[in-house]
Amino acid sequence: MLPVLKLFSNGAAKSVADCLPHLRAEFSISDEEANQLIPSGRLTTLQSRAHWARTYLSKAGLLRSPRRNVHEITQLGHEFLATNPDHISNTILSQFDDFAAWRALSITPRSTEAGSPIAPPIDDRQTPEDAIEAATAILNSTLSDDLLSLLLEVTPQRFERIILDLLSAMGYGGGRLDNASMTPTAGDGGIDGIINEDALGLDAVYIQAKRYAPENKVSRPDIQRFIGSLTGEGATKGVFVTTSDFSREARDYIQRVQHRVVLINGRKLTDLMIAYEVGVRARQTYVLRSVDEDYFA
Repeated sequence: MLPVLKLFSNGAAKSVADCLPHLRAEFSISDEEANQLIPSGRLTTLQSRAHWARTYLSKAGLLRSPRRNVHEITQLGHEFLATNPDHISNTILSQFDDFAAWRALSITPRSTEAGSPIAPPIDDRQTPEDAIEAATAILNSTLSDDLLSLLLEVTPQRFERIILDLLSAMGYGGGRLDNASMTPTAGDGGIDGIINEDALGLDAVYIQAKRYAPENKVSRPDIQRFIGSLTGEGATKGVFVTTSDFSREARDYIQRVQHRVVLINGRKLTDLMIAYEVGVRARQTYVLRSVDEDYFA
């Protein structure tokens, strides 16, 4: 991690790919070693290590990514290098609040409607099965961040379509895409999409999708306008989705209305996309095998 941070600091690298020749030279990596692949076969070990180094440094706030696959050192990163560290480890990165918070995300048990609780990080006290669960949690946390970055880059119309695809994948509208429709961009009355829960459209779920920056939370007035739109449509069910989060006042307000409205924030949205494989795909499958007692009985 230290060589990667230095490469971004001195301008020798703008991307992880730029780091690879320098890392090969610094660690005297042979051609044969440089071509070794990780088990999935998608990346070399060198590429994988460099990407994870960049990820961990970014989680600590030492690097930032103004654009996808473009990275730069932050002021905090410069200040840290000024202390002349001789190495960087996870223990050292834990002194930074952002990194500690990210690690805590996998320590604190949490579950979604679609997934099982996230296990704590890998340590020497865990069984192999526990370690797999912990590693999966870290991988999914990073994947969640990547998904959120991509969602912020798509157009509002594409974002609305993604939400409809997700709800269809979750079984709403009988899982049929033709039961989900987007409303016209102009004059949608605060409704971005509709999913019919039956073939005749007698019962429908109305959707509002807001592609907001992380710091821009959905406020109570936003929710009030959505409730007003539902009332105008004679609807009782709604889903409000955002890439950011909801203010406390917005969450409190939704508990006092008669409409059945579900709020989905950015973190829950990406968790659901991973669980229902919307915008993601399986790259590698690991099978846990055990002795078949019946075979030997």
